[in-house]
Amino acid sequence: MPFSTETLGALSAAYPHMPRQLTHEIASHPLLELDALAALARRLRPESIEFNAATDLPLGIAYEETPYTGLDVHETIAQIDSCGSWVLLKTIDQDPAYAQLMRDVLSAIEPVVEPRTGEMMRLEGFIFISSPQAVTPLHFDPEYNIMFQALGKKTMTVFPAADPDMIGDPFFEQYFNGGPRNLPWQPEWEERGQPITVTPGEAIYVPILSPHWVKVHDEVSVSLSLTWRSEWSFHHADACRFNSRLRQIGLRPSSPRIYPADNRLKSYSQRALARAERMLKRG
Repeated sequence: MPFSTETLGALSAAYPHMPRQLTHEIASHPLLELDALAALARRLRPESIEFNAATDLPLGIAYEETPYTGLDVHETIAQIDSCGSWVLLKTIDQDPAYAQLMRDVLSAIEPVVEPRTGEMMRLEGFIFISSPQAVTPLHFDPEYNIMFQALGKKTMTVFPAADPDMIGDPFFEQYFNGGPRNLPWQPEWEERGQPITVTPGEAIYVPILSPHWVKVHDEVSVSLSLTWRSEWSFHHADACRFNSRLRQIGLRPSSPRIYPADNRLKSYSQRALARAERMLKRG
């Protein structure tokens, strides 16, 4: 069992709106050791791997501005203690052993999640391998997320979900039409953040749409992030796309509503228009 009864109770008290520090039982799992992760990187498809420099980065750096170290991913993992880098292994469920680990962990929280936000959809797993002092710049994720710390120590600073100053409608509309997820940074936002520090055996629940940034401490870090979507999250995304259409014709649409309010009308309108456009292209 990856969680204690007390941890499930803590998640239940926070879900879905509030970040929460949790504990877990998978820190020593052999699949999360560096040698196993190096082997996984050799098995994954190239598009499932990201890596770049990760120290001395400004919090608001755009993804495309992140410098490259000159190392390939295998060299980066081998030298992770000294190369000042960050490696992300994505869609780890393409590997059967990691798919099973992901299912085992997420199935344990279904009794907490599904009564609140419904079926857990589009389950995904990501592993972060980071050098000491590595920084993940300010960004948001369109999923619900639990980040499990397996090696080293890091601090995640989490900001209120969909804070209109930090992550307003124009950003959401751009992102859900294929734009970047990194956010600009303003120093005055610092006081709005909640820093949460985790060590092996600890985890952080990160609410959907909550901006956050991460700083690794003085040792190599390994973290496993497991994410899921809900029907509400897909409706929110489509409502953002629909609002973008309205803005393009000069209208000023109201913001998509935050859970538990739904966005079905705009979402279904967007889906109908997108379907009609696809049919016209085929014709």
